[in-house]
Amino acid sequence: MTDSVIETSDLRKTYSDGAEALRGLTLQVPAGSIFGFLGKNGAGKTTTIKVLLGMTNPTSGDARVFGLPAFERDASVAIRRRMGFVSEDKDLYDSMTVQEITRFTAGFYPKWRRDLEARYIDAFELPGRRKVKALSRGMRTKLALLLAFCRGADLLVLDEPMSGLDPAVNEDVLQALVRHVADEGATVFFSSHQLGDIDQIADHVAVIDRGRALVSGSLDDIRDRYRRIQIVFENDAPSISFRTPDVIRTRRDGRMLTVFASGGTNAIAEEARSLNAVSVDITPLTLKEIFLESVNASVHAEN
Repeated sequence: MTDSVIETSDLRKTYSDGAEALRGLTLQVPAGSIFGFLGKNGAGKTTTIKVLLGMTNPTSGDARVFGLPAFERDASVAIRRRMGFVSEDKDLYDSMTVQEITRFTAGFYPKWRRDLEARYIDAFELPGRRKVKALSRGMRTKLALLLAFCRGADLLVLDEPMSGLDPAVNEDVLQALVRHVADEGATVFFSSHQLGDIDQIADHVAVIDRGRALVSGSLDDIRDRYRRIQIVFENDAPSISFRTPDVIRTRRDGRMLTVFASGGTNAIAEEARSLNAVSVDITPLTLKEIFLESVNASVHAEN
């Protein structure tokens, strides 16, 4: 296995109607990580997952899972044998009971983990004799995760799995993911637009917009890099084109100039002071702020 379970390089996908879903997406998902894949609806998250699952071919570029080309038929089968997938829709057989669908699914996976099955049946309080169609949204999510966990998958791909869950169930599921990664060494690729969930459990993230990665890397490193610099002048703030390329966006409001940057904060501060700024204040950004400022800057750059 390579150090990166998922790797994409300049991945592009243009549909027959001319819509560009992916426009040069490059990602590296480290083995054993919980990787948060963030973006607005329509950013390209689902198309990326379809490429990784072998459900659609890219127009150009490369996508590899476990070092195998995701869009080649035989390789795609080998990838899916080592992967568990949970979608927002939780596609399950409604006519089966929890016990029946568990036994049915186990029959397809020689590495099925009976120990994990017993653990999660108990932890998730799943009613074995109840029909799937009678389960609540939260119970369906827990059942779908159980079926993914117990197949012995090295990679879990989750596409908006928390949609519509109440806070208590949401917390149960997040903690189960963290424990599973810690105990089993699996990798989780977690596609979502729920920033709070990603902020709580992810150790790596990528923010994508319009089919391109705007931010990608270790969450700790990203938090260390991104800063807000609030600069106050005696009179109205001047319009400044900072020399550092790390400026994401600037905003002027009367005497205050606010700069959002992914580095170079000391150089920005020195440049502001050279223009007789009254005060310069540097503060870190939350993941939500990093997401919003990066996406807003991308939108403004396109327009």
